[in-house]
Amino acid sequence: MLVSGKEVLQHAHKNGYAVGAFNVNNMEIVQAIVSAAEETNSPVILQASQGGLKYAGVEYIAKMAQIAANNAKVPVVIHLDHGTDFVQIMQCIRHGFTSVMIDGSKYDLERNIEITKKIIELAHAVGVSVEAELGKIGGTEDDITVSDRDATFTDVDEADRFVRETGVDSLAIAIGTAHGPYKGEPKLDFDRLKAIKERLNIPIVLHGSSGVPEESIKKAVSLGVNKINIDTDIRFAFSNAVREVVTNNPNEYDPRKLLDPARKAMQKIIAEKMIMFGSAGRA
Repeated sequence: MLVSGKEVLQHAHKNGYAVGAFNVNNMEIVQAIVSAAEETNSPVILQASQGGLKYAGVEYIAKMAQIAANNAKVPVVIHLDHGTDFVQIMQCIRHGFTSVMIDGSKYDLERNIEITKKIIELAHAVGVSVEAELGKIGGTEDDITVSDRDATFTDVDEADRFVRETGVDSLAIAIGTAHGPYKGEPKLDFDRLKAIKERLNIPIVLHGSSGVPEESIKKAVSLGVNKINIDTDIRFAFSNAVREVVTNNPNEYDPRKLLDPARKAMQKIIAEKMIMFGSAGRA
């Protein structure tokens, strides 16, 4: 059930829940995500980051995700996360991605609008939805790093203008989350989120959500977040499971016996996230 990002996120927007977007790098991660989605009867977004595309290649990522989506019993979106290069975005669209993100947040507002409009014009022509970002989300994800000093929260008036002039399908905003592991508990600006959602009335995206307390996630969803990105928590589940196998069985050399526990560990944490986001039973 391969579908567009707009189809999935508009349903979430109208019905008050969030869809999980989980980063994929290999077969086991794809399988874990889709199995969790089927287990909880949730729509789901398989997303590829810059690092994921460099590691596996756009062809491998696209084919794995398409096979999983075509055999899944739930709606599946294939999404490019933090696209910054026009050529790469076009390659993803040609290879069957149903959603792309253009991240022009490092530019000023005028340039961000200009770049985003160009991508939207091309993507919408072939039925692909577009996510953009306004404000600068701190932390590091693959090749993209934003220092605490440079991180800036999303301005409500700028967000209003940005959406009106671009017609973007969903907007990633900066309200206090960060990419990568947190050193302390993140403090989210819920008043800002509420104001942005009420003004824009479109699906809102929360990046850097691994490690955010459950009560904060649920409050963010109640205030209008409809897409939640998760990567770091999956990495921890994967690495901890592999480490346990190696520790308990130091002579084990079969990749399947190393990776199957990791796949199950990832599926468990992903299913828990889907229930937390309110997407369970929404497929």
